[in-house]
Amino acid sequence: MTTTRRDFIRKSSMAGMAGYMGALSFPASSYRRIPGANDRVRVGVVGFSDRHRNDHIPAFLKSYQEMNFDIIAVSDIWKKRREEGKDFLSQKFGHSVQACMNNEELYNIKEVDAVMISTADFQHAMHTVEAVKAGRDTYTEKPLAETMDDAKAVLKAVKDSGKIVQIGSQRRSGANYQAAADFIQGGKFGPIVMVELTWNVNQPGRWRRPALVAQMREEDTDWKRFLLNRPYEAFDARKHLEFRLFWPYSSGIPGQWMSHQIDTVHWFSGLAHPRSVSANGGIYAWKDGRRNADTLTAVFDYGPLDDASTGFQVMFTSRQTNAAGDTKEIYYSNGGTMNLDTNKISPTGGLTEGYAKAMGMPANLLPEISLKELGEKISTDASTGGDPLTTAHVRNWMECVRSRKQPNAPIEAGYHHSIAVIMANAAYRTGERVTFDEKTQEVMAGGKVFKY
Repeated sequence: MTTTRRDFIRKSSMAGMAGYMGALSFPASSYRRIPGANDRVRVGVVGFSDRHRNDHIPAFLKSYQEMNFDIIAVSDIWKKRREEGKDFLSQKFGHSVQACMNNEELYNIKEVDAVMISTADFQHAMHTVEAVKAGRDTYTEKPLAETMDDAKAVLKAVKDSGKIVQIGSQRRSGANYQAAADFIQGGKFGPIVMVELTWNVNQPGRWRRPALVAQMREEDTDWKRFLLNRPYEAFDARKHLEFRLFWPYSSGIPGQWMSHQIDTVHWFSGLAHPRSVSANGGIYAWKDGRRNADTLTAVFDYGPLDDASTGFQVMFTSRQTNAAGDTKEIYYSNGGTMNLDTNKISPTGGLTEGYAKAMGMPANLLPEISLKELGEKISTDASTGGDPLTTAHVRNWMECVRSRKQPNAPIEAGYHHSIAVIMANAAYRTGERVTFDEKTQEVMAGGKVFKY
């Protein structure tokens, strides 16, 4: 056969590109799924949850036309949610949306380029593994993983795939948080000496779904698929729909709330995970059959692994029984305080001249600075209602799907917050001071690897 010069150049270019993509560990299927600059990005929904309906969709609608994105399919193993998702999304986007009984059906739709995952906490990691192996980019809700087996599996799968994965740690897309990170990382704050994190509510119905539980029948869902890689238990609609109350389907407070706040500690400090964690708590008020604490305190030690004499402590407290204190993130240095509730940097608590002079030291006081001056003020609330943090975070994901740049909360951010979540959960459940084995990447409690 005669090979024309044009064919030769085309084939050589394709071979060169294939070699380049292979060097980056992108499988050929992954490369074929990278959308062009003007192609419409078609999205599938994995789990039609309250989080997706109330937050992902309002955020998605803010940017989808400008960014040329669309939603074309929804997967949910419960018939009721699947049908609701189809109707809701079809109405929102003005065209039919395909309903899928499971993720295999979803990934058989070749037009789907990316997915948004907001399933049960323990499913996030494995659903992300499924997605990237199927060649799809993902927006994956936090917590990324609740066991180290799942965390390691999803980290490897994402790194091997080269897909864009944005973890739902939306604080990373907040202008005030970005300004705080720049201030600390730029050395202006001084070394962190203490962090206080608080997340309090007074909501006996938080994470409860009694009306929905009454409507769920086993024949309308896929209980075995729901359990995924967790130990078998007989069908229980509460565990299916109120999973945040039941370990090992969720750690509860650590995975839902602490994961947001501990992520900022990793981001601001540059440290990947705690050196150790101790925790205490219990089910003190809401005696409704739950397995997860309604009140929890965890104390973390952070610092370089090779220098135990330096570092700082983080104290996280949370209760579902009294809302006083609300949601707070306060960072302390020797020179003052950074309060991410008020968005103020101040000399409060800093080393004053009188105390410093007595020790022959200079005073060390931060100036009064508003984070609003460094970056627009965005609320620290990360619950529901289409908050601006999620809006900015979803847009960042869309931009990165197009540019192939790493998003604000890449897979490593999720892996690192998962370590802290698993350590806190292990400390609470075992009563042990928990550490992390850097070599094996395992959480250790009482000299044993923590599993369930």
